Amino acid sequence: MMNMSLARNVQTETLDHLAENDPRAIRSRADLRRINRVMGTRSIVLRALRHAVPAPRRIIELGAGDGTLMLGLAAQLAAQWPAVQLTLLDRQNLVTPQTIDALRGLGWQVEILTVDVLAWLAQPATRQCYDLAMANLFMHHFDDAHLPPLLAAIAARADALFACEPRRAWLPLLGSHLVGLIGANAVTREDAVLSVRAGFAGTELSMLWPPEHRSWRLKEYAAGLFSHCFLATRQGSRTAER
Repeated sequence: MMNMSLARNVQTETLDHLAENDPRAIRSRADLRRINRVMGTRSIVLRALRHAVPAPRRIIELGAGDGTLMLGLAAQLAAQWPAVQLTLLDRQNLVTPQTIDALRGLGWQVEILTVDVLAWLAQPATRQCYDLAMANLFMHHFDDAHLPPLLAAIAARADALFACEPRRAWLPLLGSHLVGLIGANAVTREDAVLSVRAGFAGTELSMLWPPEHRSWRLKEYAAGLFSHCFLATRQGSRTAER
C-alpha cells in the first residue's frame, strides 16, 4: 500500500540537457557509475541474463551512456556469449576509444550509434533485428503515454528486452536523498530523487506493454534494495524457448 501512495511523476532531469563536455555532466556520470555499484546493478543484470537469455548474436543497449556497464557485463559473459555484435546507442557520444578497444579485446564487435532513441525507433523496423535489447536507468525517462509506443517499437526490433530501472518505493526514495554521502554533485543529488519518483513498481511496465504484443512472455520484479526489473521475451524465439 505504501508503494501505491507514491504516485509516478516523470520530470526532466538536469543531466539530460547538459552538454557532454560540461564539467557538471562529467562529474554526474562518474556519480552514476558509483551509484550503479552501490545498487549492485551489474550483478542484478548478470543474474537475469544468465537465467533468461541464451547466447545472443546481436545486442543493442539503449541509452548506453559511456558503455562501461556493458563492458563490465561483457567481461563476465564473453566466454558464454562469444562474437557478439554489440550496438551502443545514445544521443551523446560518450564511449571512449579505450572502452571500445576493451570490448573488442573480448571478441565482441562494437557499433556506436549517436542518435536520439525516438529518431532511431522511427526508422523502419526491418532495418535492424536484435536478439536482445537492454536498458539501464532509461525507461523511467518516459511517461505512461510514451512508453507503449516505445515498447512496441522495441518489440518490433528485438526478440527480448531487459530493463533495470529505479524502484519507486519509500526505501529507494530515502536512498536517493542520501546520494550526497557518496560524494554526488548537485546534478546527481537532484536527478536521483527525480529518477525514483519516475521509477516503477508492481507490474506497471507489463500493464503498458502494447496489446499487439501480448503473445510475449513478461516478467517484472523487484531486485536488490533499489531496482525494478522488466524482462520481455518473444514467444517462439530462442530466448523464450530456453
